[in-house]
Order: sequence, then structure tokens, then C-alpha cells
Amino acid sequence: MADNAENKNRAVAAAILPLVGGAANVTSVVHCMTRLRLGLADRSLVQDEALKALPDVMGVVEDDTYQIVLGPGKVARVTPEFESLVEEGKAAAPAPAPADAGGHSADDLAAQGAALKAQQKAKNATPFKLFLRKIANIFVPLIPALIGCGIIAGLNGLMINLGWLPSVTPALAAIASGFMALIAVFVGYNTAKEFGGTPIIGGAVAAIIVYPGVAEISAFGHKLSPGQGGVLGALGAAVLAVYIEKWCRKWVPESLDVLVTPTLTILISGLVTIFGLMFVAGEVSTAIGTGANWLLENTGIFAGAVLGGLFLPLVMLGLHQALIPIHTTLIEQQGYTVLLPILAMAGAGQVGAAIAVFKKLKHNKSIRKTIKSALPAGFLGVGEPLIYGVSLPLGRPFITACVGGAAGGAFIGLFSMLGTQVGSTAIGPSGWALFPLLDGNKGLGLTCAVYLGGLLVGYIVGFLATYYFGFTQDMLVEFNQDVDAGESPEAHAEANPATPAPEPKEPAKV
Repeated sequence: MADNAENKNRAVAAAILPLVGGAANVTSVVHCMTRLRLGLADRSLVQDEALKALPDVMGVVEDDTYQIVLGPGKVARVTPEFESLVEEGKAAAPAPAPADAGGHSADDLAAQGAALKAQQKAKNATPFKLFLRKIANIFVPLIPALIGCGIIAGLNGLMINLGWLPSVTPALAAIASGFMALIAVFVGYNTAKEFGGTPIIGGAVAAIIVYPGVAEISAFGHKLSPGQGGVLGALGAAVLAVYIEKWCRKWVPESLDVLVTPTLTILISGLVTIFGLMFVAGEVSTAIGTGANWLLENTGIFAGAVLGGLFLPLVMLGLHQALIPIHTTLIEQQGYTVLLPILAMAGAGQVGAAIAVFKKLKHNKSIRKTIKSALPAGFLGVGEPLIYGVSLPLGRPFITACVGGAAGGAFIGLFSMLGTQVGSTAIGPSGWALFPLLDGNKGLGLTCAVYLGGLLVGYIVGFLATYYFGFTQDMLVEFNQDVDAGESPEAHAEANPATPAPEPKEPAKV
């Protein structure tokens, strides 16, 4: 059975590789929760439509990397097979062709074209968005451990409440809490790696934050406590270490580099961390937790509507990545993030909108087929297929999906104002996949009931808003039909006299 699964995953990888230009065109391979993220030398070699047509591909997204949506679980299994095929392909690649009469080989020309494309793309990449992508690259690799430990923590809490296996629950508590106790080290390691330093030095400096001995040290007139500053302190400490390390590389003689550079880097950044960053980051972390709770307790309906309604646009702009350190900080402080369940309502609005599109466009077999194949993933919180395959191309349904998300967010925000917090012990999943990670201050039963209520509100409002306001009459005439590829409007009208073919026109506008 395991061999069959491996063969299937390898077959998926083998189907994708030639459609992205082959092994020689792939410069980097990573994955997140749902997407295979590829660095490509020449984007023009990618066959987008053929990729989208693969049964296991839910959609494609082009950002700083070329992203192929495979879904949770599958992407983690396909990625190693894809990496293996890329390595094999590059190892078997022929030597570069001789230079032509002009002094440039075909590979040289292809590289020059890729460089020009990269320059053009760089003009559209703002420093702020590039910074947010770096932050995301630091935290995204931590998500699987956050999810696993979060589910174990929830299971342990349930067993404690029910009085089951009291001899086992301490072991489960240790398993669930070990990663969170040392998460600062992992953040420091990934930060140094992302910013161009030595990863292990970043981890070593961040480890100072969780070292128990810091409790004997005072800074700014206050005793430090282990873990003070959390992931924000680790992030700052590792970034500082990277810059100090780079400075040392410039001035320290090569013969002394292996001794002097790591010593100075750890010493200087360590002292700054202990006598500055830990205190400052601790105050910021406390302010984030206090601010998030105050916002939901006092303006929950409004805050929930804004967060739930704007999350899909934030995802489109890449700005949602700024929330990852905030989620992680809240999980460190109180065991769960109160923001994620509200943001997950955006996916509920998207599902409701997609169902309305399905009902509205009764004659468009192509769109209805896309919706039927993407809805199961949408219910589990994987929204890319519905966003990029349905609502965003149509325009207005994307806006009405946001309305549904706002309604669901306002519902959960209302209960926050009434004293019931709904949180998630990890980041990453949403939709129905978030239920195993839910936690709150009023018991698991009420927490799940409120979250379920928010999902239902998001589904219903997203559906109604899209059904009644998601289409203009012109859009219905244009999209509520199924004209075969290559069929003329006249032939369509002859075959379907009750459904007039649309006049040639510009794409539908919001």
C-alpha cells in the first residue's frame, strides 16, 4: 500500500515537471501548507493550462515563486518526489552547447532572457512586500509542528477534562509543549537562513531568550524571565546577528575568521539581546496580546467584520503574511490565537459565494465542474481553487464572498464581546479542518459551537450576497451558457434558440 502511494506521488511529480520547463528550468523547490513553490529560470516555458488540467492540480498562482496548488497532505508527499526528479534530471543533463557565432550559447541567451524578466518583475516588487515574504519564509516551515503539537495539546486537554488516563496526560503535555518552549530557537535559525547569515548562529543567539539562567539578569530595572520577548525577540536577535556576522566577514582576516567571527557575532548580538531586545520585544509582545483581546472584547462585531471581510484581499496582495508573527506571539502567550478563527470566515464566505455561482450559472458546465471539484477543498479551508478558478475571474462574486466573510467574522466577534473567546492552537488550517485545533476560555463545546455558527453565517451570507448581487444582467447573458471551444455565436444560437449568444465584448467588470 505504501509503495502504491509513493508511486502515485511520483507520478504526480513526473506529470508536473515537464510542464514547468523540465529540471533545467527549476531553480528552487519548497512547499507550504497547500502549494508547491518553484523558482523558475524562464517563466515562458511553463504550460499553465496543461498544469491546471492535471487531476491533482487545484490551481496555479504566480507570485515571487510559481505556486502549484496541490492541497494539504498531498503537497508534502509530492514535493520530495519532485525534488528527486529535478536532481535526477539535472544530473543527466547534457553539457552546455558550444557558443554560437555571436559568442553566446543557447543557454546563455536563455539565462539573459530570464534575467531581463526578473529585472522587470523586480520593478513591481515593493520592499515592503519582499520583507513580508521573508517573514513568511521564516514561519511557514514551522506550521507542521505547530499543527501537530496543537492537536496533541487539544487531545490532552480533553483527556484531562474527562479524567482519562491520568498517567499518560503528563507525557502528552510534554510532547505538546516541548516545541513551543523552544520555538524561539527555530525562529532564530530560520531568520538567519533567510537573511543570509549562518543559521546555527541565529539559533544560538535566539536560544539565549529561552535559557533559564536569564532569570538572574536585570535589564531596565526589571528581572528578565525565560522566554521574554518570544518569537519577536528571536527574530530581532537573529537579524542583528546576521548583520554583525556580515560586518565581521569584511574586517576579520581569513586566517582568524573561523574563530573570531562566530565569537564576536554571538557575543555582541547576545549582549544586545539580553540588555535590550528581550525587554523591548517582551513589551511589544504583551501589547499585541493585550491589544488583540481588547479589540475583540470592546469592538468585536466591527473588528470581526473588518478582519473577516478584508482577509481575501489581503491574501491577494500578499499582506496576510504580516499576521504570521502576530498569530505565533498570541499562541505563545495564551495558548491560542483569537484572530485565526475570524480570518477563517473569509473561506466560509468564499464557499457560500461559489455555491451561489453554481446555482446561478445553470448552463455553464465548465464553471460548475470547477466548483464541484473545488468545493470539498474549500470546506476544508483550501480556498485557492475557488478564488482563482471562480470568484476572482468573475469579479463581483469575489466582493460578495468578502461580504460573507465579514458576516461570519462579525458573528464570532459578537461572542468575543459577550466574553467567549474562540481561538486556534496553531496556524495554517481553516474551514472544517480547524475544528481539531480550536480552543477558548469557555470550554471546547461552546468554542466549537460558536465557530460552527460563524461558518454557517459565512456560508449563508456569502451565498445570498452572491446570488442576489453577484451578477449583472450582462454577466448572466455572458456566463450562463456553455459555448464549446471554437463554436461561433451563430452556431450556438442555432443549436440553442432559447439562449441567445452574447455579443463580443470586454470581460465583465466589477
